[in-house]
This record gives sequence, structure tokens and C-alpha cells, in this order.
Amino acid sequence: MNTTQTTFSRALRTTALIAAPALLAVGGYLYAQQPQIDFSKIEEHVWPVQGNVYMMVGAGGNSTIQVGKDGVLVVDTQFAPMADKMLAEIHKLSDKPIRYIINTHVHGDHVGGNDALSKAGGIIVGGNFAGQVAANSPAAILAHENVLNRMSAPPAAGQPAIPFGALPTDTYFTDSKDLFFNGEAVMLIHPKNAHTDGDTMVFFRRSDVISAGDIFTPGGFPNVDVARGGSLDGLVAALNRIIELTVPAEKQEGGTYVIPGHGHLCDEADVVEYRDMATILRDRFQDAIKKGMTLDQVKAAKLTRDYDPLYAANDAAIDRFVTAAYNSLSAKK
Repeated sequence: MNTTQTTFSRALRTTALIAAPALLAVGGYLYAQQPQIDFSKIEEHVWPVQGNVYMMVGAGGNSTIQVGKDGVLVVDTQFAPMADKMLAEIHKLSDKPIRYIINTHVHGDHVGGNDALSKAGGIIVGGNFAGQVAANSPAAILAHENVLNRMSAPPAAGQPAIPFGALPTDTYFTDSKDLFFNGEAVMLIHPKNAHTDGDTMVFFRRSDVISAGDIFTPGGFPNVDVARGGSLDGLVAALNRIIELTVPAEKQEGGTYVIPGHGHLCDEADVVEYRDMATILRDRFQDAIKKGMTLDQVKAAKLTRDYDPLYAANDAAIDRFVTAAYNSLSAKK
């Protein structure tokens, strides 16, 4: 990685830390508990990755932007208050409409801007690539069907429903879905029960870039959302799938780039290191469960202690990971 990339990577790490407020579950959708966050002070940062693909970092999860003659494709839309800033940066990259939005999973820091960004774009009607947006036809929102099921579920008493315009308009239930846009194949890959039960990895085949969502978050321990179908076993399998798709540049950093759900731009070596950590800890937890250890005993054993300095911001982060990992592996027994 050259000096410019290193400097920008540090900026991305800083921005990601500032823009990661605590989350509150509301009707299967995550809203931010954000009294400590002033979105007016958070800027969007855009970094060219390679080919037609850019990485955008603001508040919430990282976004991936693909631009070209057919229009704009956006993967993940951060928190809702960042939508106008996202649009301003997208317009600097392209004067074409947003045609597609892809959600990697259900969490609100990745789908919050769906409604606003979709309404600012437009679907392709009858093969129209002339840049004109069909009236009252917002951009298509693509996701795995479990994302739609969770977002459209009735909210709990006293809690707001998800805006209709934020819901996915096109879903898939198979292992994959693909489309051809801006001169390249865009492959949507669904790993089962990884971060959640509705994850999608997006592989831009010609640009050779993977948008991984929260399956891969190099700045912290794996985020396993057990309540929404996630599992540590499935997350390890998904990381292995990313490694199968990536090809490193010979004797140097680069090759296939991986945009994580949170954190800095990565390549295959970063994913391998993260996969190895997740696999080792998974095996430790599985061994402890086979020995009949309780969750409290596993926490007391500090099985993550050699990785804590690298992946844990505080004791609460360790506790969340150990609890989720233990519960997901115990349920598998």
C-alpha cells in the first residue's frame, strides 16, 4: 500500500469510529441511538478502488458506488441523515441517475438512506439508458428476501414502521442473483446464516472488487447477529467464500479489493488474517462447549485474550462477541 493509500486508510478508520453509534432494535430494524452524534459534522469521503468502483465512508456502514454509462449503482446507504451528503458526492462522480441500490443486510446503518436515494434515482424502463428517469418510478432496491421479510414485519407496540419507500423492491431467495450493469457482471452472493440470515456479498467481476457488508469488519471481532439468524460458523464459511473469489497481486498488495462493512479498504491477505482469527476462536468456543462449559465459564476463561488488543475496543465489545459466538454455536449442538 503506498503512502497516499496508507494516509487515507487511517482517515477511514477514524471516520468509522466516529460514525458508529450504539444501535437500537426497532421492529427488526436498527435505528441509531444518536444523541452523541452530530451528523452535520460528519462528511462523506470517497476513494477510487479500481475499475468502475468507488468506496464511500460516512456515518454507518461503508457504501460502494459503481458508475458508468448506464447510471449509478449503490451498495448500502448508511444512516438516513447522511442521504443528502451521499447524493452530493455521487453527483460528483456521475451525472447519471441512480438505477440500483443493493442492501447487504437489514441493519439501519446500511439501509437508512434507501428511501431518499431511491427517490433521487429511477428504474430502467424498456432498456432506456438515455439518462431519463421514469416518473414516479424510484431506483430498484435489491436484497435477499429475508431483508424484506424483516423490514416489512409489523413493528412492536409504540414503535414506528419502516417507510414503504425504504423496502426492497426486488428480492432473491436462491444462493445468488446477477445482473449486467455498466459493462460488467455484478454478482449478488448469499452466504447462509453469517452476519445475519439475509446477507449479500456483491462481486463486481470486471472491476475485481467485492463489497462484503458486515460479514467482514476488520476493525473488530466478527459481528454475529444471532437474533437475526447469524452464526459464527456461517460467518467463517462466508469469509472462506470471499477468499475463494479473491486473487492477490503477485508479490504485492492489491489484486481483488474487498470493501468491508466497516473499516479500511482491504485485499485478500487482510481477509485471510481475519478468517484465521475467526476460525481459531470458533474452534476454541466449540471445544469449550463440547466440554460442557457454561457461557459464564467461557467468559471467565478469556479465550479471546490474545486477540483482544487487535479487535476489541473495550470489555463490552469482547462480552458481546463471546456471548453471540457461544449462543450461535450452542444452538448448533
